[in-house]
Amino acid sequence: MPSHILAIDQGTTSSRAILFDKSFAIHSVAQKEFTQHFPRSGWVEHDANEIWESVVETCREAMASGGIDAADIAAIGITNQRETTVVWDRKTGEPVHNAIVWQDRRTAGQCQALKDQGLEPEISEKTGLLLDPYFSGTKVAWLLDNAEGARARAEKGELAFGTIDTFLLWRLTGGARHQTDATNASRTMLCDIRSGTWDEGLLEHLKVPPSVLPEICDCAGDFGETDAILFGAAIPIRGIAGDQQAAGIGQACFAPGMMKSTYGTGCFALLNTGGDCVTSKNRMLSTIAYQLSGKRTYALEGSIFIAGAAVQWLRDGLRVIDDATQTGEMAVQADSHQDVYLVPAFTGLGAPYWDADARGAIYGLTRATGPNELARAALEAVCYQTRDLLEAMQADWPEARASQTVLRVDGGMVASDWCMQFLSDMLNAPIDRPEVLETTALGAAYLAGMQVGFYPGLDEFSESWQREHRFDPAMDDDIRMRKYSGWQDAVNRTLSQSS
Repeated sequence: MPSHILAIDQGTTSSRAILFDKSFAIHSVAQKEFTQHFPRSGWVEHDANEIWESVVETCREAMASGGIDAADIAAIGITNQRETTVVWDRKTGEPVHNAIVWQDRRTAGQCQALKDQGLEPEISEKTGLLLDPYFSGTKVAWLLDNAEGARARAEKGELAFGTIDTFLLWRLTGGARHQTDATNASRTMLCDIRSGTWDEGLLEHLKVPPSVLPEICDCAGDFGETDAILFGAAIPIRGIAGDQQAAGIGQACFAPGMMKSTYGTGCFALLNTGGDCVTSKNRMLSTIAYQLSGKRTYALEGSIFIAGAAVQWLRDGLRVIDDATQTGEMAVQADSHQDVYLVPAFTGLGAPYWDADARGAIYGLTRATGPNELARAALEAVCYQTRDLLEAMQADWPEARASQTVLRVDGGMVASDWCMQFLSDMLNAPIDRPEVLETTALGAAYLAGMQVGFYPGLDEFSESWQREHRFDPAMDDDIRMRKYSGWQDAVNRTLSQSS
């Protein structure tokens, strides 16, 4: 009998494969980083072939190190960096251009042109999104217009579009399946999230031909089988969800009012609103949290473009740290009398500001400022931005304010006790860190395992969720307000420079 579920966790900077056993414990893991391409300021690309190779390599490595054969794997679940856009040849599977990454801002002009046409209200009403380069729709149009001959070939049905999940599924199944799930579709700016279907009007506005689109499916379902040559035998693929929604599933945020926040390259907070597709008045996003058996559950989402990426900048750009784990101790050692604010708008500011032209800034520098203060400022910036999101969500959906929010957190940055304590202090709310920190991969594994009967239903899975540590607020109210007011002033100064 199969004894494990394989989760493919394809992220922004690395691909991972994780094998989970029947008790949700990690059996083995493999990870591989891949190249980040920055052809121009504000442009970010990935080589989709390199991503594919990293996925196959890590799956094989996780299986080998865990002593697991294809016959031992009940199913595969896929989770992926969302919005990153690939267009490829239907016959060969070869991309026509590098993938355009979710962080990429090259289509800001196209988005502004659509705004000038007065189309943003219609697009936001249908998609729950704002008209921003972040999303896939304008990226597809750019690829079709800028890869040689691509638009003509697309019109002839020769090309396929997909976010990373769809591209991987296509390759895993040897081109047999061109599908996506509802969560990834909801991030393309091409999908009406209330009907869960591609919208003809949106396709026309964004100049995307219907022929390139994948089929939209539930998050748990039949996504075909892997080509037997890849892993020694065919393995069923039974779950797909975008990384942030997968993390919400892995955190068992199934009840309306539950909230999770993932701290990876960026930071993404999701607040479950149940069957209520909330229209935000505070520039939050409405999105599909998950879709099971044709029923959609919605969420409010706030997206911060730069979280862990700010720590990477300290390491790779400024070279003031050697390893991300150093930042917590450096923050402890920082001068408490200095108020240094880093506004990490390296690729613009996300929610609730949505300023594609904003660029990063540091405020409060003195002659005494050094690496410790910069490290603390990078960690604090993530916490300040999370408070921005929470306040906007509570204003949009009063039910969230009615009861005290407990935030479930995951991602690489949550390993820092200092950062999580400051987050609790800044939100004035409890923070729960789970036993299983790999919640994104766990969510993908759970979807696949539930579909094949390997894992239990939602209620039983919720009961199995375990907390590793709770952080409770301990900061004086006056200090909290002074620090947050300083952050708001820094953001306002940054925004005024981009206008």
